[in-house]
Amino acid sequence: MAQPRTSPSPDDIVNGASTEGRRLEEAADAIIARGVQPRPIHEAVREDVAEARAWADRRVKRARDTIRDEPMRASLYALGIGVIIGLLAAR
Repeated sequence: MAQPRTSPSPDDIVNGASTEGRRLEEAADAIIARGVQPRPIHEAVREDVAEARAWADRRVKRARDTIRDEPMRASLYALGIGVIIGLLAAR
């Protein structure tokens, strides 16, 4: 059963007595004890970029399909957004 999360008090944070901080330190120590090496930062960034690119590609495909299916609706949305941006820019 999960324990309820409690916010540490400012004194706990200053004194280093935060239960969340202790839990994270213990988890980090356990990972180090197992001999697991962290991934190089460039690897992690490449994976994140690939994931973001895949997400963007899916969103673009969905937007293109929606525009093809309902061109009038998409045009009216674009016009409305353009008017709003124009009004905001005129201020």
